[in-house]
Amino acid sequence: MVSLTIVVAINPMASFGHRREVGPRAVARLTEAGHTVVQIDQPNIELLRRETARAVEAGADALVVVGGDGMVNLGANIVAQTPVPLGIVPSGTGNDVADGLGIPVKDTEAAIDALLGALGRPPRIIDAGRIRHGELSTWFVGVVSAGFDAIVNERANLMTRPRGRSRYIVALLRELATLRPIPYEIVADGAPWTTEALLISVANNRSLGGGMRIVPHALLDDGMLDLFVVTPMSRFAFLRVFPKVFSGRHTTLPQVSFRTVRTLTLDAPNVIAYADGERIGPLPVEISAVPGALGVLV
Repeated sequence: MVSLTIVVAINPMASFGHRREVGPRAVARLTEAGHTVVQIDQPNIELLRRETARAVEAGADALVVVGGDGMVNLGANIVAQTPVPLGIVPSGTGNDVADGLGIPVKDTEAAIDALLGALGRPPRIIDAGRIRHGELSTWFVGVVSAGFDAIVNERANLMTRPRGRSRYIVALLRELATLRPIPYEIVADGAPWTTEALLISVANNRSLGGGMRIVPHALLDDGMLDLFVVTPMSRFAFLRVFPKVFSGRHTTLPQVSFRTVRTLTLDAPNVIAYADGERIGPLPVEISAVPGALGVLV
C-alpha cells in the first residue's frame, strides 16, 4: 500500500467524552498500516477547526475526522470543493452522515477497517449543501433544521444538566409545553410561498438526531435537497407521530410533505437554524445544493 499523509482531527468530547479511546485507536491503526499521521487534538472546537485547516493546507492526502456529525461538518467546511477526501470514524452521539454512507456506526474496528480499505482508492463523490447567512457561508452534509427540532437543540445547548442524551429528551418535553405553529416565508427554486409549520428541515442525508429518518428516500448524490415540512397538529398528535420518524413510517401522514429543491430561502421569526447539529444562526438563510462538492472515503 502507498504511504499517505493523513490528518486526523479528534473531538475528545464526542459522546460527551465517553469514547475517548476511538481517536487514539484510529491513529494507531493508520500508523500501523504505514501511513504518516498528523494528529490534531485540541481542547475546544475553534482551536481544533483552526489547527486542522492549517494541517490540511500544509499538505495532506486525506482528512479523517473522529466524532459525530459535528466533526463531519467541521471536515466538510475544510475540504469541500478541494481534492482532499474526507474519512469518518464515527464516535458521536449522532452519527447520521456516517450511517447514510454505510460506515459502521456501532463497531469502531469495522469502521476503521472500512476506512483503511478505502484509502488509496477513488473516493465516493457526494453532494453538499451550502448555507448563506448574512455575510457568511457554511457547508453542511446532513440536514439543516429550522423548526421544532432546532428549537429543542437550542434549548438543550443552553442546559448544563442533565448530561448525555437525556438532556435532549428533557429539552423536548419542555418545548412541547409551548408547541405552536411557526409562520414561514419560503422561496423554493424561485417560487415564493408561505406556510405555517411545526417543523421544517432541508435534507441532503436521510436522518438526523441519531437515527430520526426524516427523509428516508434522500440521496447523497442526486444533486438535490429535500424539503421536509410538518404542518400544525395537536401536542397529543405530535407525540404520537414523533416516534414514527425513527422508522420512517411518518411519510404518508397528511401533515407531512416533501419537496425536492436546488435552492431555498427560509425565513421565520425567532428561529435559529442548525446544520449537522451545529448552530448556524437566526433565519433568514439561503440554502443551495452543490452537486459533487465532497469526496468521501467509503
